[in-house]
Amino acid sequence: MAIAAAAVIVPMGIIFFISGLLINLIQAACFVFIRPFSKNIYRRINRIFAELLWLELVWLVDWRAGVEIKLYMDPETFSLMGKEHALLIANHRSDIDWLVGWVLAQRSGCLGSALAVMKKSSKFLPVLGWSMWFSEYLFLERSWAKDENTIKSGLQRLRDYPQPFWLALFVEGTRFTQAKLLAAQEYAASAGLPVPKNVLIPRTKGFVAAVSHMRSFIPAIYDVTFAMPKSSPAPTMLRIFKGQSSVVHVHIKRHEMKDLPENDEATAQWCRDIFLAKDKLLDKHIAEDTFGEQQLQNVGRPVKSFVVIVSWACIVLFGAIKFLHSTALLSSWKGVAISAALLAVVTLLMQILIRFSQSERSTPAKPSIVNQHSTNGQQKQH
Repeated sequence: MAIAAAAVIVPMGIIFFISGLLINLIQAACFVFIRPFSKNIYRRINRIFAELLWLELVWLVDWRAGVEIKLYMDPETFSLMGKEHALLIANHRSDIDWLVGWVLAQRSGCLGSALAVMKKSSKFLPVLGWSMWFSEYLFLERSWAKDENTIKSGLQRLRDYPQPFWLALFVEGTRFTQAKLLAAQEYAASAGLPVPKNVLIPRTKGFVAAVSHMRSFIPAIYDVTFAMPKSSPAPTMLRIFKGQSSVVHVHIKRHEMKDLPENDEATAQWCRDIFLAKDKLLDKHIAEDTFGEQQLQNVGRPVKSFVVIVSWACIVLFGAIKFLHSTALLSSWKGVAISAALLAVVTLLMQILIRFSQSERSTPAKPSIVNQHSTNGQQKQH
């Protein structure tokens, strides 16, 4: 680990894990004592505390690294963001797509109710994964036989969600790498499908299930496309901790849920068509280095995350001084050893978080099997 990154990772890790464990305890208490009597009140309280934790990571993007997010979309859709329930489908281009999504959710006023469908192992991440579980994220095993009921029950629970929420679904099933793209291209060629150049082949079962169970209470689908300009290195958690900036281009197109087909196979084909269009959009972005056909919206850089991180830092520092003064922990070699061990644990946990976010370590997912009828239709396009 580089010294510059370690100088931020260790103190940030101390603040994040102490504040996070405190928030996890509050979430757990609310889950046990409030949720059985009022799910509505529990969700409203949890939304506040989840945002207080997640804003610490938003601060890393906004203020530590100064990542520039350029948002391309029409003004009408921009005005609706955060004011309606929405299902987000996106390509999974970088290690921090989820974090960019949190930044946009924070700008839209719905960070505490920004949800996602994630792999099951995510919920075991200390602090972050636990907070996601309390916030009703959906965790899947990537086995449809096991996940079908999980998706159905999880989506149905959101029917009475009291405030506008986003549910993010990365339908490619894994993060983009050149190795995974090559595998997707080989599969597409063997199956007679259009060969992608910039995206992976979407897994449509989860998307079809989401549309089927949420059609009645979610008005819109946001088609989100992430891209990186040629002049900017791809953002990673390690670069962010080092304070190294990047630029991320985000293109969002809104689709009315009522306009989607009623038939499951037609819905699956709609999703595949969206990714064909996304592939062409990314081709154009590579050529022009912009999503210039859409208006650039100003997302700003609010001070809220800065205020939150400073407040947490003061609380943790004050608590640490009081604790060290009352226990005289550093007055003995045993106390020094315990303190060093705790710092080592924090460093290890932060390393786990960074490694977990790296696309090279994500597990590839098998593409959905396309029936022969839809395959023939796509071969004509190919």
